[in-house]
Amino acid sequence: MDLLLALDDFMYYPVLIVVLSVAGLIFSAKTGLVQIRMFGESVRVVMEAPVEKGAISSFQALMISTASRVGTGNIIGVSTAVCLGGPGSVFWMWLLAFIGGASAFIESTLAQVYKRRDSQGGSYGGPAYYIETAMHNRTLGVIFAVFLILTYAGGFNMLASYNLQSTFAVYGFYDQTSTPWILGAIIALLVGYCVMGGGKRIVKVTSVMVPVMGAIYILAALFVVLFHIGEIPNVLAMIFADAFDFEAIFGGVAGSCMIYGIKRGLFSNEAGIGSAPNAAASAHVSHPVKQGLVQMLSVFIDTMLVCSATAFLGLCSGVPITEEAAGAVYIQQAATAAYGSFGPMLITFSMVLFAFTTLIGNLFYVDNCINFIHRGEPTKQFMTAFRAVCVVAIFVGAGMSMAAVWAIADILMGFMCLINIPACLILGNVAVKALKDYQRQRAEGKNPVFKAESIGLNLSEVEFWK
Repeated sequence: MDLLLALDDFMYYPVLIVVLSVAGLIFSAKTGLVQIRMFGESVRVVMEAPVEKGAISSFQALMISTASRVGTGNIIGVSTAVCLGGPGSVFWMWLLAFIGGASAFIESTLAQVYKRRDSQGGSYGGPAYYIETAMHNRTLGVIFAVFLILTYAGGFNMLASYNLQSTFAVYGFYDQTSTPWILGAIIALLVGYCVMGGGKRIVKVTSVMVPVMGAIYILAALFVVLFHIGEIPNVLAMIFADAFDFEAIFGGVAGSCMIYGIKRGLFSNEAGIGSAPNAAASAHVSHPVKQGLVQMLSVFIDTMLVCSATAFLGLCSGVPITEEAAGAVYIQQAATAAYGSFGPMLITFSMVLFAFTTLIGNLFYVDNCINFIHRGEPTKQFMTAFRAVCVVAIFVGAGMSMAAVWAIADILMGFMCLINIPACLILGNVAVKALKDYQRQRAEGKNPVFKAESIGLNLSEVEFWK
């Protein structure tokens, strides 16, 4: 356990804090702050119909990626960051989301440019594919795919299961030795039933549940904020004062608000780690930039709306911030202060929805990378056996310790990032050229249509856009 924690600390400080910050700033500069300039455009394109009838739309691709992004980390992750790192961690989440929006744009645009055609006429892709196709390095693509599978089928799903069961600890029936395993078995069976239906069922479930779950939770948190509107200036002052207390930050870097904000922010919005591009590549759009903009929007939905909702719910409640309350305890105490005995049930209900959609959204990404390693769709028998293993991981995660599941998830996610971000830095100019092409066509009053040759791409490297 000590080794896991030491590796976790080193990976995020100094390695990932430098990689994420530098890459995000470079992408922001190269795209002319696309996350600000074209925010309105991202809202517009998300509602466009797919190019072909019956294909996956931009909205459905957004819901798949948001199902994974908006999950237990938005509640338990934020609560943990505030309790262990301090209120200033919220600011560092915001900052990471802001610069990470540009990273999300680059990686998802690249996924669209280099996507491939499946046997049914649909499309698929992601970092493993653009690493193989554009960088001509299949080995590195396979390594990325392996880490994604380990992260999403293992680390993230175990963590989601643990976080879900931990919200039941406030109820009288909860027994530390048995209840986590019982709850783990229930959620594992429910997820197993859903994922055995394959990708189309995942699309249908997430496109319905994600908007519902997000709206319910945000409205509940907003009510608390409005009820305590007079406290907002004090809450903001608390966040910024703690965020810029550099003596405290650099006096204990690994446990500072900056590191916890970056860790939990990255876990929540996933900008730059290479997961969302797998969903982005599945959408049928007329121009790759449209999915870059849509996935950029998903980062803001995740952090600026849902994570902020959790942070303000807790900080406006007046509940004391203690290390002992880290995790489900703090946010449930805050909900209790606002809604009485109904509060914990609200958090539990939200967590059930968040965890369920996260778990099935995660396995959408996993299927894509299995196909990459296999060079096509594996047999039904293999996929059934693999999904059974994933279901077992969900069950096991419920009974693990909080420190262990968070460390495993952080480390695996970090390795994904250390492969995907350098690949995006190498290939990023392709996305920038695509953005300029999109802007030119929009300025001419057109609905942008992409042709690979228009930005000088080698036609042998693309299956679409010829």
